[in-house]
This record gives sequence, C-alpha cells and structure tokens, in this order.
Amino acid sequence: MSSAVPIVLAGARGHGRWHLDNIRRLQDKGIVRLAGICELTPLSDDELPEGLGSPEQSADFGALLDSTGARVAVICTPIPTHTDLALTAARKGVHLLLEKPPAPSYAEYRRMADGIAETGVACQIGFQSLGSHAVPAIRTMMAEGAIGEITGIGGAGAWARPESYYRRAPWAGRRRLNGVDVIDGALTNPLAHAVATALALNGSVRAADVTAVETELLRANDIESDDTSCVRVSNAQDRPVVVAATLCAEDPDEPYVVVHGDRGRITFWYKQDRVLLQRAGRGPEESEYGRSDLLENLVEHLIDGTDLLVTPEVTGAFMKVVEAIRLAPDPAPLPAGAWQLLPDEQRRVVPGIDGLVAAAADTLALYSELGAPWADPARTNEVST
Repeated sequence: MSSAVPIVLAGARGHGRWHLDNIRRLQDKGIVRLAGICELTPLSDDELPEGLGSPEQSADFGALLDSTGARVAVICTPIPTHTDLALTAARKGVHLLLEKPPAPSYAEYRRMADGIAETGVACQIGFQSLGSHAVPAIRTMMAEGAIGEITGIGGAGAWARPESYYRRAPWAGRRRLNGVDVIDGALTNPLAHAVATALALNGSVRAADVTAVETELLRANDIESDDTSCVRVSNAQDRPVVVAATLCAEDPDEPYVVVHGDRGRITFWYKQDRVLLQRAGRGPEESEYGRSDLLENLVEHLIDGTDLLVTPEVTGAFMKVVEAIRLAPDPAPLPAGAWQLLPDEQRRVVPGIDGLVAAAADTLALYSELGAPWADPARTNEVST
C-alpha cells in the first residue's frame, strides 16, 4: 500500500462517519490510507470502522498534517471553521476535499478560494450530487433540444427532521454563533445539493452568473435559521432557478431537480442518480446513472491529472445564494396554527407544505406567489448582485 495516498480526516463524527466509511472503501481498493483523524476528543475503538488500522489522532489539525505526511485532507467540521482549516492545509501543500457548504458567507468563501488558488493545491467541494453521471447526460439532452427551449429549472426538497436535530451541535439551526456567521438553513445545508444541482444544470455555476436572488425564509421550529424556505435565482443564462425546501414535510420524499422545456421536462432525483425524460408525443423514458466519488476523483486528479469535478470556482453561484440568505431578515416564525407537532416522532410538520414545495418547483413560483397563507409577499427579500 506504499502508493496509497495518506489522508487526514477532520471531523469524524456526525456526517464524518460517512467519510470514514468511504475512506475505508477506498483504502480497501489500495487508493488511500487513513493516516490521521482530527477531533476535539479522540474516537474510541468502537467509533472507528474495522479495517482502518490505528490512525494517529489529534485535536491540532496543522500538527497532525505535519506528523502524518498527509497529501489530502478531508474537512467535515462545523461550517464556520471551513475556511481557516482549508487554508491551514493549503499552506502546507495538502490537497483538499472540503465538505459543503464551503463557507458561511461570500467573503469567507472568497478568502478560502483565493487563498487556495495562491498555494496551487487542488480543492474539491463536497457537492456529491455533482459527481453524478446524470449531470452531463442531462446537459447533453438540454443542448440537443430533447425538451425544446429551456424555460427554467425547479428544485424540490421535502424532508423531515426531529426537534432533536437542532440540538445535535451548538451551531445547528443557527444563523450566527458567538458573533460568527453559521447560516445553517434548509437551503444552505441539508438541501444545499438541490440548490447547487439546479444551478449546475442551468449552467449558472460561477458567482458572476447570478444577477439577483429572492428569498422567503420561514421556520416552524424554535430555531434561528429557516426550516421552510424558497429561493429564486435570476442569472446571466436568463432562465429562473427556483428551489423550495422544507424540513417539516408531512410525508418526506426524495429531493429532485426538474428542467422545464417548452416541449417537455427532465426530472433528476439526485440522491438516486435517476432521471425521467418526458416529452411531447413520446412515452416517458427513465434512466439510472453511475456516480464518481469526489474523493476518488480528487486522488485521480493528483495521480494522473483527471479533471476535478467540483472546484471552488464552480460553487460561486451557490455561495451567492448563501450570501443572499445571510443578508435576508431573520426567518419569520410560522403562526401557531400553521404547524403541528407529531408526538410519536417529536417533529414539527407544516400541513400542505409537501404540495407547495412541489408546486414551487413545477411553476417556478415562490410560496407567497402560490398563495401560502403564512407567506407574506412583503417579507420576500431580494438581493441584487
């Protein structure tokens, strides 16, 4: 395994457990070797998947990179820590897989991206859906006119999270913590893939592509950030991108992105790599696609120059949406009659929200435009960029 690339994982609990399993998979293939884990408290033997050996553990990220000789760092830590940790690694010449969202503000994103560019290290941002082979396939369908002229892109995410989800970490459900931006909302964290994937399919990936962002941010839970929200992104491609999301669904379902054409539509369930092509005068055609793992793609880039799938620059448009959400007024609490608690699951649901999320993706309209009784058009916030 001498050719295996040594890796340090920062943040091995929570979502970091997924990275541990993925590193184990790639280590079994002889591609990488887990050299170190950075956590405030070391992982116990029970927390470490079998077969990963005994990686060095430390709470000092920089020192761990030095002592392990890591070539790659995977950063899966709280959002406000991303930029400083990424720059620590980059300045040591360590290449990066940085979990999404890359930063809590556009300024922090630019500090990260510009600093990394100066060092010349490779950086992949962890929007795993953009590794789906469905993305280039859908772009080809669009370019070839399969559904006619493209009129816009919708995104829908109707998920459920119990009240305990917001107690899992001090930063969960927060817009700010100790004076530092966090911006942990439905569209910026759990359903960030819906936003990033919709923008990618529209060809609006760079910051300069975004001309204006309208936001409607609401919450049923007793939190600072939004759990029920929608956004409309105006862009240089001159096709609206509307994404609606909730963590208070009645019947949680697979999130998806839908490309609207004047002669049909393409629906992409991005977690399943599943695509449905519907067009005038033809029967529906469903396809499933493979997916390139982003860590594996990063290692291939280092070994043989394979193109990176998700560089910091192609997350610029997504970060413009994060910035608009950051600058928007704090999310409005839904009126007491607009949500109810499911006692068995200890989670709050918003009756009717599943249909509204789907309708927003279908019609490219915001909640207030769809007549949601709790969405006040006067509170719709627009940020021109």
